[in-house]
Amino acid sequence: METIKFAMIGVGGRGEVFYEGNHLPEKGFEIVAGADPSEKALERFREKIPGVKCVHDYREVLAMPEVDAVFIITPDFLHEEMAVAALNAGKHVYLEKPLAITIEGCNNILRAAMRNKRKLYLGHNMRFMPVIQEMKRMIDEGMIGEVQCAWERHFINYGGDAYFHDWHSEQKYSTGLLLQKGAHDIDILHWLMGSYTTKVVGMGMLSVYDKCGRRPAEDKEPYDVRSNWMKLRYPPEKIDDFATNIDIEDHNMILMQLANGKQVSYMHCHYTPDSDRNFCFIGTRGRIENHGVGRDAQILYWNKRQGNTLLPDQVFTVRGLEGTHGGADPLIMENFREYIRGNQKPLTSPVDAMRAVLVGICAHEAMRTDLNCRTIPEIDADILEYFKQEM
Repeated sequence: METIKFAMIGVGGRGEVFYEGNHLPEKGFEIVAGADPSEKALERFREKIPGVKCVHDYREVLAMPEVDAVFIITPDFLHEEMAVAALNAGKHVYLEKPLAITIEGCNNILRAAMRNKRKLYLGHNMRFMPVIQEMKRMIDEGMIGEVQCAWERHFINYGGDAYFHDWHSEQKYSTGLLLQKGAHDIDILHWLMGSYTTKVVGMGMLSVYDKCGRRPAEDKEPYDVRSNWMKLRYPPEKIDDFATNIDIEDHNMILMQLANGKQVSYMHCHYTPDSDRNFCFIGTRGRIENHGVGRDAQILYWNKRQGNTLLPDQVFTVRGLEGTHGGADPLIMENFREYIRGNQKPLTSPVDAMRAVLVGICAHEAMRTDLNCRTIPEIDADILEYFKQEM
Protein backbone atom coordinates (compact mmCIF):
# COMPACT_ATOMS: atom_id res chain seq x y z
CA MET A 1 0.00 0.00 0.00
CA GLU A 2 1.47 3.32 -1.10
CA THR A 3 1.86 5.84 1.72
CA ILE A 4 0.02 9.14 1.27
CA LYS A 5 1.99 12.06 2.64
CA PHE A 6 0.29 15.06 4.17
CA ALA A 7 1.47 18.52 5.14
CA MET A 8 -0.12 21.00 7.51
CA ILE A 9 -0.67 24.67 6.74
CA GLY A 10 -1.41 25.95 10.22
CA VAL A 11 -0.28 23.73 13.10
CA GLY A 12 -1.55 25.72 16.09
CA GLY A 13 -4.99 25.58 17.70
CA ARG A 14 -7.30 23.31 15.75
CA GLY A 15 -4.37 22.28 13.57
CA GLU A 16 -3.23 20.07 16.45
CA VAL A 17 -6.37 17.95 16.13
CA PHE A 18 -5.55 17.33 12.48
CA TYR A 19 -1.90 16.41 12.71
CA GLU A 20 -2.50 14.17 15.73
CA GLY A 21 -5.45 12.50 13.99
CA ASN A 22 -3.88 11.96 10.57
CA HIS A 23 -0.32 10.85 11.30
CA LEU A 24 -1.02 7.12 10.90
CA PRO A 25 2.07 5.46 9.36
CA GLU A 26 0.71 2.01 10.17
CA LYS A 27 -2.31 2.79 7.93
CA GLY A 28 -0.32 4.38 5.13
CA PHE A 29 -0.79 8.06 6.04
CA GLU A 30 2.01 10.33 7.26
CA ILE A 31 2.30 13.98 8.25
CA VAL A 32 5.69 14.94 6.81
CA ALA A 33 5.75 18.75 6.97
CA GLY A 34 4.05 21.78 8.41
CA ALA A 35 4.04 25.55 8.05
CA ASP A 36 3.12 28.15 10.65
CA PRO A 37 4.37 31.67 11.44
CA SER A 38 4.44 30.78 15.15
CA GLU A 39 7.66 29.14 16.33
CA LYS A 40 5.90 28.08 19.52
CA ALA A 41 3.29 26.17 17.51
CA LEU A 42 6.02 24.55 15.41
CA GLU A 43 7.89 23.45 18.54
CA ARG A 44 4.83 21.58 19.79
CA PHE A 45 4.38 20.12 16.29
CA ARG A 46 7.96 18.75 16.37
CA GLU A 47 7.40 17.25 19.81
CA LYS A 48 4.32 15.36 18.62
CA ILE A 49 5.81 14.19 15.30
CA PRO A 50 9.60 13.83 15.59
CA GLY A 51 11.51 14.41 12.37
CA VAL A 52 8.75 16.39 10.68
CA LYS A 53 9.85 19.27 8.42
CA CYS A 54 8.92 22.70 9.80
CA VAL A 55 8.84 26.01 7.92
CA HIS A 56 7.32 29.44 8.45
CA ASP A 57 6.26 30.08 4.84
CA TYR A 58 3.50 27.81 3.54
CA ARG A 59 4.86 28.13 -0.01
CA GLU A 60 7.85 26.02 1.01
CA VAL A 61 5.49 23.18 1.92
CA LEU A 62 3.78 23.42 -1.47
CA ALA A 63 7.16 23.15 -3.19
CA MET A 64 7.91 19.78 -1.54
CA PRO A 65 7.38 17.09 -4.21
CA GLU A 66 6.78 14.35 -1.65
CA VAL A 67 3.64 16.07 -0.30
CA ASP A 68 0.46 14.62 -1.80
CA ALA A 69 -2.16 16.64 0.09
CA VAL A 70 -2.42 19.49 2.57
CA PHE A 71 -4.66 20.41 5.48
CA ILE A 72 -5.34 24.16 5.48
CA ILE A 73 -6.29 25.13 9.05
CA THR A 74 -5.82 28.90 8.93
CA PRO A 75 -7.86 32.10 9.41
CA ASP A 76 -10.74 32.51 6.99
CA PHE A 77 -9.28 35.43 5.05
CA LEU A 78 -6.32 33.24 4.03
CA HIS A 79 -8.37 30.36 2.65
CA GLU A 80 -8.62 31.62 -0.93
CA GLU A 81 -4.94 32.45 -1.33
CA MET A 82 -3.66 29.25 0.25
CA ALA A 83 -6.17 26.84 -1.27
CA VAL A 84 -5.65 28.19 -4.79
CA ALA A 85 -1.87 28.02 -4.36
CA ALA A 86 -2.05 24.45 -3.06
CA LEU A 87 -4.30 23.28 -5.89
CA ASN A 88 -2.09 25.01 -8.46
CA ALA A 89 0.86 23.17 -6.92
CA GLY A 90 -0.88 19.88 -7.64
CA LYS A 91 -1.86 19.04 -4.05
CA HIS A 92 -5.17 17.65 -2.88
CA VAL A 93 -6.71 19.96 -0.26
CA TYR A 94 -8.62 19.62 2.98
CA LEU A 95 -9.92 23.14 3.68
CA GLU A 96 -11.60 24.18 6.89
CA LYS A 97 -14.91 25.97 6.51
CA PRO A 98 -15.94 28.53 5.44
CA LEU A 99 -14.82 27.99 1.86
CA ALA A 100 -13.88 31.68 1.50
CA ILE A 101 -15.15 35.07 2.68
CA THR A 102 -16.18 36.43 -0.76
CA ILE A 103 -18.13 35.09 -3.72
CA GLU A 104 -15.12 35.67 -5.97
CA GLY A 105 -12.94 33.76 -3.54
CA CYS A 106 -15.29 30.76 -3.59
CA ASN A 107 -15.30 30.71 -7.38
CA ASN A 108 -11.52 31.00 -7.55
CA ILE A 109 -11.00 28.00 -5.25
CA LEU A 110 -13.50 25.76 -7.04
CA ARG A 111 -12.10 26.66 -10.46
CA ALA A 112 -8.56 25.97 -9.27
CA ALA A 113 -9.67 22.46 -8.25
CA MET A 114 -11.32 21.96 -11.64
CA ARG A 115 -8.37 23.34 -13.59
CA ASN A 116 -5.80 21.20 -11.80
CA LYS A 117 -8.03 18.13 -11.40
CA ARG A 118 -7.21 17.93 -7.69
CA LYS A 119 -9.53 16.82 -4.90
CA LEU A 120 -11.01 19.60 -2.76
CA TYR A 121 -12.61 18.58 0.53
CA LEU A 122 -14.45 20.97 2.86
CA GLY A 123 -14.33 20.64 6.63
CA HIS A 124 -18.06 20.69 7.38
CA ASN A 125 -17.66 18.23 10.23
CA MET A 126 -21.19 18.69 11.59
CA ARG A 127 -22.40 16.30 8.88
CA PHE A 128 -20.58 13.58 10.84
CA MET A 129 -22.10 14.36 14.25
CA PRO A 130 -24.08 11.27 15.31
CA VAL A 131 -27.11 13.32 16.41
CA ILE A 132 -27.22 15.14 13.05
CA GLN A 133 -26.95 11.88 11.15
CA GLU A 134 -29.73 10.38 13.28
CA MET A 135 -32.05 13.33 12.60
CA LYS A 136 -31.32 13.01 8.89
CA ARG A 137 -32.18 9.30 9.05
CA MET A 138 -35.48 10.06 10.81
CA ILE A 139 -36.39 12.68 8.20
CA ASP A 140 -35.32 10.55 5.23
CA GLU A 141 -37.32 7.57 6.52
CA GLY A 142 -40.48 9.70 6.78
CA MET A 143 -40.91 9.53 10.57
CA ILE A 144 -42.41 13.04 10.59
CA GLY A 145 -43.95 12.92 7.12
CA GLU A 146 -42.96 15.49 4.52
CA VAL A 147 -40.89 18.20 6.20
CA GLN A 148 -42.22 21.64 5.39
CA CYS A 149 -40.23 23.98 7.63
CA ALA A 150 -37.31 24.07 10.03
CA TRP A 151 -35.59 26.44 12.35
CA GLU A 152 -32.50 26.52 14.50
CA ARG A 153 -31.61 28.46 17.62
CA HIS A 154 -27.88 28.60 18.22
CA PHE A 155 -26.69 29.69 21.66
CA ILE A 156 -22.93 30.46 21.81
CA ASN A 157 -21.72 31.21 25.33
CA TYR A 158 -18.08 31.22 24.23
CA GLY A 159 -18.73 33.65 21.36
CA GLY A 160 -17.16 36.61 23.15
CA ASP A 161 -13.89 34.81 23.83
CA ALA A 162 -13.73 33.03 20.47
CA TYR A 163 -14.77 35.77 18.03
CA PHE A 164 -14.53 39.23 19.56
CA HIS A 165 -10.89 39.39 20.61
CA ASP A 166 -8.94 38.83 17.38
CA TRP A 167 -9.26 38.93 13.56
CA HIS A 168 -12.78 37.44 13.67
CA SER A 169 -14.17 40.74 14.98
CA GLU A 170 -13.60 42.68 11.74
CA GLN A 171 -15.62 42.38 8.53
CA LYS A 172 -12.53 42.72 6.36
CA TYR A 173 -11.14 39.46 7.78
CA SER A 174 -14.32 37.43 8.30
CA THR A 175 -17.24 39.13 6.46
CA GLY A 176 -19.29 38.17 9.52
CA LEU A 177 -20.18 35.33 11.84
CA LEU A 178 -22.78 33.88 9.47
CA LEU A 179 -19.68 32.56 7.67
CA GLN A 180 -17.24 31.60 10.41
CA LYS A 181 -19.93 30.16 12.69
CA GLY A 182 -23.16 30.05 10.68
CA ALA A 183 -21.76 28.25 7.62
CA HIS A 184 -21.87 25.00 9.63
CA ASP A 185 -25.52 25.42 10.50
CA ILE A 186 -26.71 26.70 7.13
CA ASP A 187 -25.04 23.68 5.52
CA ILE A 188 -26.82 21.29 7.92
CA LEU A 189 -30.20 22.97 7.37
CA HIS A 190 -29.72 22.66 3.60
CA TRP A 191 -28.57 19.04 3.91
CA LEU A 192 -31.44 17.83 6.08
CA MET A 193 -34.04 19.79 4.11
CA GLY A 194 -32.70 18.37 0.84
CA SER A 195 -32.41 21.75 -0.85
CA TYR A 196 -30.61 25.11 -0.83
CA THR A 197 -31.49 28.75 -0.31
CA THR A 198 -32.65 30.92 -3.21
CA LYS A 199 -33.70 34.00 -1.22
CA VAL A 200 -32.72 35.30 2.21
CA VAL A 201 -33.69 38.06 4.61
CA GLY A 202 -31.22 39.01 7.31
CA MET A 203 -31.32 41.04 10.52
CA GLY A 204 -28.55 41.45 13.06
CA MET A 205 -26.87 43.87 15.44
CA LEU A 206 -23.74 44.55 17.42
CA SER A 207 -25.66 44.96 20.63
CA VAL A 208 -23.43 43.94 23.57
CA TYR A 209 -19.71 43.70 22.80
CA ASP A 210 -19.50 47.27 21.49
CA LYS A 211 -20.20 48.42 25.06
CA CYS A 212 -17.52 46.28 26.73
CA GLY A 213 -13.94 47.10 27.69
CA ARG A 214 -11.33 47.00 24.92
CA ARG A 215 -7.64 46.22 24.71
CA PRO A 216 -5.43 49.24 23.98
CA ALA A 217 -4.73 49.68 20.28
CA GLU A 218 -0.98 49.50 20.95
CA ASP A 219 -1.31 46.05 22.56
CA LYS A 220 0.18 43.67 19.96
CA GLU A 221 0.32 40.52 22.11
CA PRO A 222 -1.60 37.63 20.52
CA TYR A 223 -4.87 36.93 22.32
CA ASP A 224 -4.89 33.51 24.00
CA VAL A 225 -8.30 32.21 22.96
CA ARG A 226 -7.86 28.77 24.51
CA SER A 227 -6.94 29.84 28.05
CA ASN A 228 -9.58 32.57 28.29
CA TRP A 229 -12.24 30.30 26.81
CA MET A 230 -11.63 27.83 29.63
CA LYS A 231 -12.13 30.51 32.30
CA LEU A 232 -15.87 30.65 31.50
CA ARG A 233 -15.90 34.42 31.95
CA TYR A 234 -19.40 35.91 32.28
CA PRO A 235 -21.25 38.28 32.01
CA PRO A 236 -19.63 40.28 29.18
CA GLU A 237 -19.78 43.59 31.04
CA LYS A 238 -17.17 42.26 33.49
CA ILE A 239 -14.64 41.53 30.73
CA ASP A 240 -12.33 44.32 29.62
CA ASP A 241 -10.00 42.88 26.95
CA PHE A 242 -12.16 42.77 23.81
CA ALA A 243 -10.65 43.62 20.42
CA THR A 244 -9.93 47.25 19.70
CA ASN A 245 -11.90 47.07 16.45
CA ILE A 246 -15.29 45.33 16.33
CA ASP A 247 -17.65 45.82 13.38
CA ILE A 248 -19.47 42.47 13.17
CA GLU A 249 -22.82 41.55 14.68
CA ASP A 250 -23.06 39.62 17.95
CA HIS A 251 -26.51 38.24 17.12
CA ASN A 252 -27.98 37.34 13.74
CA MET A 253 -31.42 36.25 12.49
CA ILE A 254 -32.12 35.04 8.96
CA LEU A 255 -35.08 33.64 7.01
CA MET A 256 -34.39 31.38 4.04
CA GLN A 257 -36.58 30.40 1.09
CA LEU A 258 -35.41 27.08 -0.34
CA ALA A 259 -35.44 25.95 -3.97
CA ASN A 260 -37.83 23.09 -3.13
CA GLY A 261 -40.41 25.51 -1.75
CA LYS A 262 -39.67 24.82 1.94
CA GLN A 263 -38.73 27.55 4.42
CA VAL A 264 -36.10 27.75 7.15
CA SER A 265 -34.99 30.17 9.87
CA TYR A 266 -31.65 30.40 11.66
CA MET A 267 -30.71 32.53 14.66
CA HIS A 268 -27.52 32.73 16.65
CA CYS A 269 -26.40 34.77 19.64
CA HIS A 270 -22.86 35.15 21.00
CA TYR A 271 -23.57 36.44 24.51
CA THR A 272 -25.75 33.69 26.01
CA PRO A 273 -24.78 32.01 29.31
CA ASP A 274 -25.47 28.56 27.81
CA SER A 275 -24.35 26.83 24.65
CA ASP A 276 -26.34 24.59 22.30
CA ARG A 277 -27.53 24.10 18.75
CA ASN A 278 -31.27 23.45 18.86
CA PHE A 279 -32.67 22.25 15.51
CA CYS A 280 -36.41 21.77 14.94
CA PHE A 281 -37.91 20.05 11.88
CA ILE A 282 -41.69 19.99 11.36
CA GLY A 283 -43.39 17.70 8.88
CA THR A 284 -46.89 16.67 7.92
CA ARG A 285 -46.95 13.88 10.53
CA GLY A 286 -44.87 15.18 13.41
CA ARG A 287 -41.79 17.06 14.48
CA ILE A 288 -38.36 16.45 15.96
CA GLU A 289 -35.91 18.65 17.80
CA ASN A 290 -32.59 18.00 19.46
CA HIS A 291 -31.02 18.95 22.76
CA GLY A 292 -27.24 18.93 22.40
CA VAL A 293 -25.05 17.92 19.47
CA GLY A 294 -22.15 16.24 21.27
CA ARG A 295 -22.09 13.27 23.60
CA ASP A 296 -25.38 12.24 25.24
CA ALA A 297 -27.50 14.35 22.92
CA GLN A 298 -31.24 13.80 22.75
CA ILE A 299 -33.80 13.91 19.96
CA LEU A 300 -37.36 14.66 21.03
CA TYR A 301 -40.11 13.21 18.81
CA TRP A 302 -43.77 14.21 18.60
CA ASN A 303 -46.23 12.38 16.32
CA LYS A 304 -49.54 12.62 18.22
CA ARG A 305 -51.74 15.64 18.83
CA GLN A 306 -51.53 16.68 22.48
CA GLY A 307 -52.98 19.14 24.93
CA ASN A 308 -50.94 21.86 26.57
CA THR A 309 -47.80 19.88 27.24
CA LEU A 310 -44.18 19.97 26.23
CA LEU A 311 -43.64 16.26 26.84
CA PRO A 312 -42.60 14.43 23.65
CA ASP A 313 -44.05 11.11 22.56
CA GLN A 314 -40.57 9.59 22.47
CA VAL A 315 -37.04 10.59 23.38
CA PHE A 316 -34.02 9.11 21.59
CA THR A 317 -30.61 9.36 23.23
CA VAL A 318 -27.59 9.59 20.93
CA ARG A 319 -24.45 8.82 22.89
CA GLY A 320 -21.94 10.18 20.43
CA LEU A 321 -18.44 8.88 19.86
CA GLU A 322 -14.96 9.42 21.20
CA GLY A 323 -13.09 12.41 19.83
CA THR A 324 -13.60 16.13 19.39
CA HIS A 325 -16.94 17.59 18.22
CA GLY A 326 -18.86 14.58 19.53
CA GLY A 327 -16.73 12.19 17.50
CA ALA A 328 -17.28 14.07 14.25
CA ASP A 329 -13.63 15.04 13.75
CA PRO A 330 -12.23 11.49 13.62
CA LEU A 331 -14.99 10.53 11.17
CA ILE A 332 -14.49 13.46 8.81
CA MET A 333 -10.72 12.92 8.77
CA GLU A 334 -11.20 9.25 7.94
CA ASN A 335 -13.60 10.16 5.13
CA PHE A 336 -11.05 12.60 3.69
CA ARG A 337 -8.21 10.08 3.87
CA GLU A 338 -10.25 7.38 2.17
CA TYR A 339 -11.48 9.89 -0.43
CA ILE A 340 -7.88 10.74 -1.27
CA ARG A 341 -7.07 7.04 -1.50
CA GLY A 342 -10.09 6.48 -3.75
CA ASN A 343 -12.03 4.22 -1.38
CA GLN A 344 -14.91 6.53 -0.36
CA LYS A 345 -17.07 9.31 -1.72
CA PRO A 346 -16.89 12.59 0.20
CA LEU A 347 -19.79 13.31 2.54
CA THR A 348 -19.15 17.06 2.30
CA SER A 349 -19.35 19.11 -0.89
CA PRO A 350 -17.49 22.19 -2.20
CA VAL A 351 -20.69 23.32 -3.95
CA ASP A 352 -22.74 22.96 -0.76
CA ALA A 353 -20.02 24.83 1.13
CA MET A 354 -20.26 27.66 -1.40
CA ARG A 355 -24.04 27.75 -1.06
CA ALA A 356 -23.68 28.23 2.71
CA VAL A 357 -21.22 31.10 2.18
CA LEU A 358 -23.52 32.75 -0.38
CA VAL A 359 -26.37 32.77 2.16
CA GLY A 360 -24.14 34.32 4.82
CA ILE A 361 -22.78 37.01 2.51
CA CYS A 362 -26.23 38.00 1.21
CA ALA A 363 -27.80 38.00 4.68
CA HIS A 364 -25.04 40.20 6.09
CA GLU A 365 -25.47 42.60 3.17
CA ALA A 366 -29.21 42.85 3.88
CA MET A 367 -28.85 43.43 7.62
CA ARG A 368 -26.22 46.14 7.06
CA THR A 369 -28.29 48.08 4.54
CA ASP A 370 -32.04 47.98 3.92
CA LEU A 371 -33.18 44.72 5.64
CA ASN A 372 -34.77 43.64 2.37
CA CYS A 373 -34.83 40.21 0.75
CA ARG A 374 -31.78 39.17 -1.29
CA THR A 375 -31.72 36.69 -4.17
CA ILE A 376 -28.83 34.24 -3.86
CA PRO A 377 -26.53 34.33 -6.92
CA GLU A 378 -26.53 31.23 -9.11
CA ILE A 379 -23.43 29.04 -9.17
CA ASP A 380 -21.97 28.63 -12.67
CA ALA A 381 -23.35 25.58 -14.47
CA ASP A 382 -19.93 24.11 -15.30
CA ILE A 383 -18.95 24.23 -11.63
CA LEU A 384 -22.15 22.43 -10.64
CA GLU A 385 -21.59 19.74 -13.29
CA TYR A 386 -17.95 19.17 -12.40
CA PHE A 387 -18.51 18.69 -8.67
CA LYS A 388 -21.66 16.65 -9.22
CA GLN A 389 -19.41 14.03 -10.80
CA GLU A 390 -17.10 14.15 -7.79
CA MET A 391 -19.85 13.32 -5.28
